[in-house]
Amino acid sequence: MAELTRPAADLHAELAELGIDLDTGSRRCAEYSFDASNYRVPPLAVAFPRSAGDVVAIVRACTDRGIPITSRGGGTSLAGNAIGRGVVLDFSRHMNQVRAVDASARTAVVEPGIVLTDLQKDVQLATDGAFTFAPDPSSKSRATVGGAIGNDACGNHSVRYGRTSDHVAALDLVTANGHRLTATHDGLRATDPEDSSAVSEAERIAAGLDELTQEHLGDFRLELGRIPRQVSGFHLANLLPENGFDVARALVGSEGTCAVIVAATVALVPVPPAAMLLCLGYRDLVDAARDNALILAYSPAAIEGIDSAIVDTMRHLRGADSVVGLPDGEAWLYVDLDGEDLGEVKLRGAELVSKLRAAGRLVDSRVVGDPAERASLWRVREDGAGLSARLVEGGESWTGWEDSAVAPDQLADYLVDIKALLAEFGLTGVMYGHFGAGCMHIRINFDQRTEEGRDVMSRFIHRAAELCVRFGGSMSGEHGDGRARSALLPIMYTPTMMAAFATFKRLWDPAAVLNPGSIVNPEPLLGSLALDGVNPRSWQTTFDLTPTSDVPVAPFVHAVQGCIGVGRCRASTGGVMCPSFRATGDEKDSTRGRARALQEMVRNSPTVADGWRSEDVKESLDLCLSCKACSTDCPVGVDMATYKSEFLDHHYRGRVRPLSHYSLGWLPVWLKIAERSAPVVNRLTAGRLAKVAAKLGGLTPHRSMPEFASRKQIRREVGETSRNGTADVVVLADTFTRGFRPEVVGAASRVLAEAGLSSQCRSDVCCGLTWISTGQLKQAKKTLAKAAELLDDGTDRPIVVLEPSCAAAFRKDLPELVHTDAARRVAARVQSFAGAVLERTQAGWTPSVPLPDDVTVQTHCHEYAVFGAAGQRKALQAIGVERVREATGCCGVAGNFGFEADHYDLSMQVAEQALAPALRDSPEDAVVLTDGFSCHMQVRQLDPTRSSQHLAQLLDPAPSSKTEHQSGD
Repeated sequence: MAELTRPAADLHAELAELGIDLDTGSRRCAEYSFDASNYRVPPLAVAFPRSAGDVVAIVRACTDRGIPITSRGGGTSLAGNAIGRGVVLDFSRHMNQVRAVDASARTAVVEPGIVLTDLQKDVQLATDGAFTFAPDPSSKSRATVGGAIGNDACGNHSVRYGRTSDHVAALDLVTANGHRLTATHDGLRATDPEDSSAVSEAERIAAGLDELTQEHLGDFRLELGRIPRQVSGFHLANLLPENGFDVARALVGSEGTCAVIVAATVALVPVPPAAMLLCLGYRDLVDAARDNALILAYSPAAIEGIDSAIVDTMRHLRGADSVVGLPDGEAWLYVDLDGEDLGEVKLRGAELVSKLRAAGRLVDSRVVGDPAERASLWRVREDGAGLSARLVEGGESWTGWEDSAVAPDQLADYLVDIKALLAEFGLTGVMYGHFGAGCMHIRINFDQRTEEGRDVMSRFIHRAAELCVRFGGSMSGEHGDGRARSALLPIMYTPTMMAAFATFKRLWDPAAVLNPGSIVNPEPLLGSLALDGVNPRSWQTTFDLTPTSDVPVAPFVHAVQGCIGVGRCRASTGGVMCPSFRATGDEKDSTRGRARALQEMVRNSPTVADGWRSEDVKESLDLCLSCKACSTDCPVGVDMATYKSEFLDHHYRGRVRPLSHYSLGWLPVWLKIAERSAPVVNRLTAGRLAKVAAKLGGLTPHRSMPEFASRKQIRREVGETSRNGTADVVVLADTFTRGFRPEVVGAASRVLAEAGLSSQCRSDVCCGLTWISTGQLKQAKKTLAKAAELLDDGTDRPIVVLEPSCAAAFRKDLPELVHTDAARRVAARVQSFAGAVLERTQAGWTPSVPLPDDVTVQTHCHEYAVFGAAGQRKALQAIGVERVREATGCCGVAGNFGFEADHYDLSMQVAEQALAPALRDSPEDAVVLTDGFSCHMQVRQLDPTRSSQHLAQLLDPAPSSKTEHQSGD
């Protein structure tokens, strides 16, 4: 525990006596110093309350000592309202349940830490799909209900459903004085009517609110609630008599500055029986916005806009087929139409398109009927904040003026003027947003690292605020004011209204301990910027991390600063990232948590050498599986596997390493030795000495070791085509395939031959992956340099690598570690076996072997990350497999990780995310494909009665020629 001040030490001791853990560690505080905004504010401590009683105890103890309190959910705030200098309460860890769903009343009672998509799923499950919770911000897969209430979040379908405040019926609160109150549609009461002190507190606050309202009837009516997305400031118009003195809705959007929410009763809405997505293409977003009024006349559920920069970045990051279904254009609107009858919805859509064509601005349109295409398009929109942060052509963009809103019919003119203002300052902005609600998200290429750049940023934001107010707009349309906009509120509101806001805050929080610095008594706009004050010193790396644009920091610093906190790594569904967080639910084990630890390392370490020795970072990285899923699933492309490898290389330089770094890290060497006496080695690793050998190597005794192939078996399979130097393709028998399942090499050669390709088999090179994953980069680089020299044969023949992780290492890690033209040429030639099969099928080849109708496939994470998420599925569908059951998620072994003694339990938890359920759902005789050897071993561990195959074995036209060595198949 870090050394504490006297108030903090007393707080820690008092809460410990109550069984409440207060984490004051430097690593934990690093993780919670950031949200998804531009700001960094280290907290004093972090707590993970389990009940309302815990919250009462923490709040009372903090208030007694004047220690600030910040409520936090998913930590996805773009305005800096989820960070604070005191105690941060993370509700997402434990207070994350749906307590009740009442379909007849159309309500649900929920805890503040439940993720929005989890709430929606639970509600639809409880009501047989009839109802859902409507607010759906783009961060819904990790944002929580408490955060949505704090910001008054809206989302993609706010044209139909409005803001979160429209769906809140009651809030259970803990006040700054530690009283439990319940705010409702018509007032405020003690949660427990027998609690006399709480009753008195409720009466005091309610009387003060009534007096405030009576004093400002005209002000509230004139200044508040003027446009659909007027989120800036407190929502005091809800206290007006005509609005029923709705205290619950008045608190929505207060950003945790007035009370701590411990439960909420939310309203549910019916799920429309019929819906259709219409995608409209335009020359630019201004043209798109000019059609707003016309589209709104057709009662859409959503009108969402994006521009081509976001689409281009998505395709660059995840492959050309990651965005499908867009019509022609440089900017697009997604229009969701819904209703009771699909036929009526389609007619309405056709009529709308006809009207838009007549208006003359529409370039192209299409109805997106395919569910996969719809999901692809919505993901582009939902990942907008991350995708626009680091664009494909280079450069960075940031929040700061990312949430302004105007009346929908004013949006086009507002965009014209904001673009002109950007040009005046020499800035560029990536634009997307909720067009139907008049809310624009604009990420701008502010330079926050230099004093000159920060001055430009400040002047632009003030001018933009004045422009927005001239349009009658709101500086926040759903993200809240926080640290980003609270200081600007006097531009938008009169002094009288600002005084009313201050009174409202004071009634709830007399001691000003709840999220201070937001809305009332704000901190400076450019105070506590995360990029300000980072030492420009050099951090030498073995990996080439050079950015595509000039930045005044070292490449490694720029790389780890890529995490902007949007938190997709905290999502429990969709993609593969982040398997360790999905297993533990701990911020420490998310890609974001690790990036924050690295960011603090490069900021705070006394020297670079001290930084590389950081125990905080080592602890953060310990449960990273190096699956590389974050390099593609993260909208910004954070590649934690690479950063981990680089860190471990420096951290252990000149020091004794973990045993597994020697046993597994040097596996290519041991395999060469083992093949000479494979039968003896196999008897030892399978017999009574197995546990002793495992312990000596730092390995788990709970896994059976794979069988080692003998030199005779290797020669039989690998030697078939090894001398054919003029062949069409090179088949690379990588270390794992050669050493553990050489029969795959022979099968692959036969498949390619049937597909019309002669092959040369190479087994004299290694990708160095085991050294990369254990951070032994000198040896990895030496190994890869030799491989590049040998494989660079002056041809452009494809190099088909049978083990997906090795293929990924040759494609991605080779040119980043070996900075030669030969390395780049070789990397460009590498393809996975599934890619080769798809290519040959598209050229007209059809396999001769009978194929199963149903296949379960575990795509290796590295193949997913480097060659695309759909490679295996596309190959199987192309050859005629009708049903492909994908275990989309990390298998849990991930090379050395699952074999290491300390990681076995987590490895098996990770397997339960995708692979284990897929196996349970598969018939006993179903074909299971595992091109990755680690995936193959995990199948064996999960179900020893099952066999799994490589795709080459499934398609082998002459399986009788295989050897008897099956590695346990």
